[in-house]
Amino acid sequence: MDDLQTSYAVKLPAFEGPLDLLLHLIKKNEVHIYDIPIALITRQYLEYLDLIKSLNLAVAGDFLVMAATLIHIKSKMLLPPSETDEEEEDEDPRTELVMRLLEYQRFKDAAQGLEAREQEWREVFHRPVSLGSGEPTDEINLVDLSLFDLLEALRGVMQRAPEKKDLEIVVDALSVQERMGLILDRLDAQESITFASLFDDDTTRLAMVVTFLALLELIRLKRLRILQTELFGAIRIWKSTSLQPF
Repeated sequence: MDDLQTSYAVKLPAFEGPLDLLLHLIKKNEVHIYDIPIALITRQYLEYLDLIKSLNLAVAGDFLVMAATLIHIKSKMLLPPSETDEEEEDEDPRTELVMRLLEYQRFKDAAQGLEAREQEWREVFHRPVSLGSGEPTDEINLVDLSLFDLLEALRGVMQRAPEKKDLEIVVDALSVQERMGLILDRLDAQESITFASLFDDDTTRLAMVVTFLALLELIRLKRLRILQTELFGAIRIWKSTSLQPF
């Protein structure tokens, strides 16, 4: 990975933050936000952090601070109850974190509400395009995905892929820019493609990482739309109408 690490990096803050990851894990595990299983969430958070680092995504300091916060909360919850004040109930170490998550969720909901309202106004003056034009429409129940949904999907692809011995790879063949071009070429020939099919020709983990980085960069440049056809349904990718160069 050294050649890749010195040649290319995607900045994670452009996508999501540590509170987004925690909300994703709470949703994924179907647990109540007021009763977070801190040991489980901490373990999964650290696993995501390791995956993010292995993909050469630049981890912001906030992610590391949150990791330390979770570990601190976990350690406090492992301590026996205080014996100094038996009449007063000890404060739950998770309380401050829960309040932060609830406040953050309120801001996210408000922002999404404003975005939805803006989209409604756009549709008053703009007729939605058909699937044949390359963009998904609201006729299909589409679910927006976060970076962490994509990381989860990538983990699944890697786990399902048959084990193959690493081949000798020419670094030029692993260019993120070239992979970006190949993805766009496929979408010129096909209306949409599945997330999993992106990795059909990748024979090594390194090749999968480069393909994934190319996908993230195209999303950042608004060249692609990536959505789920329904909750837990297939993840599909469309080419957007944006002409932003790369």
